[in-house]
Amino acid sequence: MSNQKNTGLKGSDLLAHFEDNWQTDIGAAIIGKERIVLRGRDLLSECRDFSWMELMVFAITGKESPKLARLLEGMWVISTSFPDPRLWNNRVAALGGTARTTGALALSAASAVSEADAYGLRVTTRSIDMLFRFKRELDAGGELGELITQEFKQYRVVSGYGRPLVSKDERVKPLLEFAKSIGLDPGPYVKLAFDIADYLSNSRYRFQINVSAVIAALMADEGVSPENLSYFGIFAFIGGMYPCHIDAKNHPEGALFPLSTSRINYTGPHIHRTWNKGHQQ
Repeated sequence: MSNQKNTGLKGSDLLAHFEDNWQTDIGAAIIGKERIVLRGRDLLSECRDFSWMELMVFAITGKESPKLARLLEGMWVISTSFPDPRLWNNRVAALGGTARTTGALALSAASAVSEADAYGLRVTTRSIDMLFRFKRELDAGGELGELITQEFKQYRVVSGYGRPLVSKDERVKPLLEFAKSIGLDPGPYVKLAFDIADYLSNSRYRFQINVSAVIAALMADEGVSPENLSYFGIFAFIGGMYPCHIDAKNHPEGALFPLSTSRINYTGPHIHRTWNKGHQQ
């Protein structure tokens, strides 16, 4: 459901209504009165003891939940903070470093491409949406195998299952152990996620669960919506991007993953070029 405030106005009337008239119950800085309000709380006095992630949870949801904030921190440490520039979004951060751009520009671009359809944040948001849909259908008497078959027919994938290069996801076990360590026992959505995994692993697909489905299930058990999960995930990969950008800046400029022309299978017209060796200023 949209949270947009519907005034019933359109066109120029809509714009005129909002001219010098921004009404909000989310937040504002009241200049001159030394007051900054976030969702009805005074940021400087009532929120100053929040951790950064607790503030993010409150800003996004309007609810205080130190346990959810700690769960999110653990998720991003365990599942998305790999300091390897070969990963698609980290490579963008590293390219920024090798091109000597600023960290802000490099990490902004890298964060933007983190919303990849195949293996980025959208996989997790699709997975939590699927878990919510499956749970409703199963509670209404549906059959899991039929739901999975329909999911393949409609989307050609069951989001959160299967993984490129290797079948088993090494992050699943430590993430579940971490969740247990902060007092989160497996709830109905975690159980459903592994029921799906059992079905798929014994089917012709042989897919195993990956960390996206586990994150989605843990978030679903905490009552997090797909939209809010997408907000939580915006900075999920930042912990791995910083070292990639810094490392590339500490190497010679332009030295990230060079590829010699002899490795390129070029089939177009032959053009002879003479390249000068070395870099001339």
